[in-house]
Amino acid sequence: MPKIRTNRSTAKRVKKSGSGKLLRCKAFRSHILTKKSRKRKRRLGQTALVNPANRKRIHCLVPYL
Repeated sequence: MPKIRTNRSTAKRVKKSGSGKLLRCKAFRSHILTKKSRKRKRRLGQTALVNPANRKRIHCLVPYL
């Protein structure tokens, strides 16, 4: 049986933490930043955990992560 092909776009967006959890970057921080508060922009710069509801779907896209 052949290996599963990794979805490269998802692999660039997600990484695995030391404890095995999936990390992602938050959206809405690329442009139109003048109307967003400093606090909001600071929070958007941090990484976030992938929701448990989406974890199984992402594992199918990136099986060897």
